Amino acid sequence: MTTPASTLVPASLDASEWEAIQPIFETLRMREVSSKAELEAWLADRSELEAACSESGARLYINMTCNTEDESASKAYLAFVENVQPRISLASFELDTVQAKLAGDLGLTEPRYEVLNRDTDADVELFHEENVPVKTELAALSQKYQSIAGSMTVEFEGETKTLPQMAKIQESTDRTRREAAWKAVASRRLEDRDAIDGVFDEMVAKRHRLARNANLATYVDYAFASMHRFDYTPADCLKFHDAVEQEIMPFCGRLDTDRKKDLGLEALKPWDLGVDPKGREPLSPFDGGADLVAKSRRVFEALDDELANLFLQLGDGTNSNGIADGHLLDLDSRRGKAPGGYQYMQDRSRRPFIFMNAAGVHRDVETMVHEAGHAFHSMLCVAEPLLHYRHSPIEFAEVASMSMELLSMPYWGVEGGFYEDEADLHRAQRKQLQGTLSLLPWIATIDAFQHWIYQNHEHTRDERTAAWNALIDRFGLMGHRVDWDDETAASRDTRWHGQGHPFGNPFYYIEYGIAQLGALQLWAQSVERGEAVALANYKKALSLGGSRPLPELFAAAEIEFDFSASMFARLRDLVEARLAEIPDA
Repeated sequence: MTTPASTLVPASLDASEWEAIQPIFETLRMREVSSKAELEAWLADRSELEAACSESGARLYINMTCNTEDESASKAYLAFVENVQPRISLASFELDTVQAKLAGDLGLTEPRYEVLNRDTDADVELFHEENVPVKTELAALSQKYQSIAGSMTVEFEGETKTLPQMAKIQESTDRTRREAAWKAVASRRLEDRDAIDGVFDEMVAKRHRLARNANLATYVDYAFASMHRFDYTPADCLKFHDAVEQEIMPFCGRLDTDRKKDLGLEALKPWDLGVDPKGREPLSPFDGGADLVAKSRRVFEALDDELANLFLQLGDGTNSNGIADGHLLDLDSRRGKAPGGYQYMQDRSRRPFIFMNAAGVHRDVETMVHEAGHAFHSMLCVAEPLLHYRHSPIEFAEVASMSMELLSMPYWGVEGGFYEDEADLHRAQRKQLQGTLSLLPWIATIDAFQHWIYQNHEHTRDERTAAWNALIDRFGLMGHRVDWDDETAASRDTRWHGQGHPFGNPFYYIEYGIAQLGALQLWAQSVERGEAVALANYKKALSLGGSRPLPELFAAAEIEFDFSASMFARLRDLVEARLAEIPDA
């Protein structure tokens, strides 16, 4: 059954002001509902109200991250976080309670509402009012981390550069130059070591308080419940880590052996990881955001007409003013811009926004097609009337993005694309395929680190550093075995500071690993059964949004929800076989 459209929420509603939305929440809470049809209309109204609230928060967040030095944008975001979101959280809990009771009383038990009912019941059980201000404090701390990280620049070779802009220099074939670049970045990060550690110390304590307020032993338990992880457990994550160590680390070791041989080195230093091992100049796939978008369009046009048309709606990549003028892309790196990249759906207008820090390196190509995959996901389920179903479990949302990295790969060399030179295309494809596997140890590192942190919430900074270094010993740095010394050890100790997830999205990282296994299966479909099959399955599954349980979303794409060691081994063998076919000259 299709949920009817809402007529309750004004089109002009400013949902960043509590006074504007409070009466609508109250109307919904008090409304008389006596039939399934009336409950479905109630759900539509609630969905539209919460979409308006979500979009207001999204716009404020986007403005803040696009310019962390804009005091007015930071103040507006913090005002929403501190004064409006806590009230929305309380009002939403009241509606959850009403919704759960009405669904039971009126027998709203059709498969259509299975996921909605399950998630709502879980949220009602987890909610505790005393956690509302704690979450507000955590959001403010996350914004503080963003501001610290976004302000980092270095002076290098007479120019002021952001840290993302330094990435290309660290691919230089001049070892002395890339060492200097790496040390400049490392030194700059260490200037804020105490500040970032201080923010994180506060976060750990507050997250443990969330768990205890909810009568749970640790934040691990709280995180799994709040993220609706019904289909796997913390113990499964530990098995994932073991599988990476068993099946993927030997693959990474072979890459390291080849790298050392090609570079003529006995040991790899941290500044030897980005350079092309055969001494070729860094790949230069584009120059600036507009060129990145133009070339991405050509790739998507060659891949699939429907996806190309969706991408065309996003804009031309020239915007550098955030979301203020209605643009949907802000791509180029600049001073004051928060680190990283993301796709954020504006839930009421149903338009995606992509944020990046592009600096002209191949990694930016991966990020662009990755975030485009998220945008495709949002746009393919845009007709879904229930907001809850326009967002999928993260483990599948990342299948949408990571699959697009692999499915677009054959077309990076089309006319007007990123790599019209065949040798450069082969380099990029090899880099991509190697990266699908060598990313997995880093995912295991970040996830295992967070499990340790919250199972040992009273740890000291020295104990945290020791736990981190034990994981670096186990999984390397991004899978690489690096020769650390007294000069580089401090940077190794704080390497996790540059990974935003533990700060702003705790425990959101294992999803990338689970999704990578799904993405590799879709890529295998394209190789073994044809690209048309893989793309059809991709779009079919994405169109479901989050309306079905996680294993069923995987099944809709004809892939397995399986992260056993045998799955890792099978996909590793497929990648190695394909790498053997791609020239490396």
